[in-house]
Amino acid sequence: MPADPEAEPEAEPQAFRQRRWEVPPGATDLLLVRHGASEAFVTGQLFPLVDGQGDPPLSADGVEQARLVCARLATAAIDAIYVSTLRRTAQTAEPLADALGFDVRVEPGLREVHLGEWEGGLFRKNVADGHPVSLRMSAEERWDVIPGAEPAAELSARVTATIERITAAHPGQRVAAFTHGGVIGEAVALASRSRPFAFLGAENASISRLVITPERWIVRGFNDTAHLDGGVW
Repeated sequence: MPADPEAEPEAEPQAFRQRRWEVPPGATDLLLVRHGASEAFVTGQLFPLVDGQGDPPLSADGVEQARLVCARLATAAIDAIYVSTLRRTAQTAEPLADALGFDVRVEPGLREVHLGEWEGGLFRKNVADGHPVSLRMSAEERWDVIPGAEPAAELSARVTATIERITAAHPGQRVAAFTHGGVIGEAVALASRSRPFAFLGAENASISRLVITPERWIVRGFNDTAHLDGGVW
């Protein structure tokens, strides 16, 4: 039959394209930056302690890593910079603070996991030596099998409270928090509700990204090292 000239044209079916993910309004975009490589521990020469925790400076490699990660972050529209009480985080953040003209904010809750009797560099040696306690620590995914180390519940509460303080101060902003591998591992594990040690091993000067809303923590990236020369998957 011929088409009816007075008939309504057939509507095009509605199409739904994939949308690019966006940070929710009012959320805090939190970049967790691990400090650059610190100086090696030499047997018999303990690192100086700050509040009972080892406080080595950056090594020459760590200084270069700091330069590279900060060069990348300098164009990332950062609104604030936080560091821990340990100097390797402040040294890593320094090029970014200088580039942006920002004062860094010291947040004690960003400090590394307290390693009890293995502080001052002994942790590195004992892990490298395959100490039985280090093997048990990895198997049980608990720091506090080390005598005097920070219990899991206390670490979780500390990291949670720290992130909540930072995000409450920066709604709708992007923050670079220069911190430590144990803290990054705990934060991403909390956000993803994973095993306690599932996200240990972030590389020095890597970037991990959480987006924090009042309702949930969203993992947007882990261990990004694209800015480092010789980075491997």
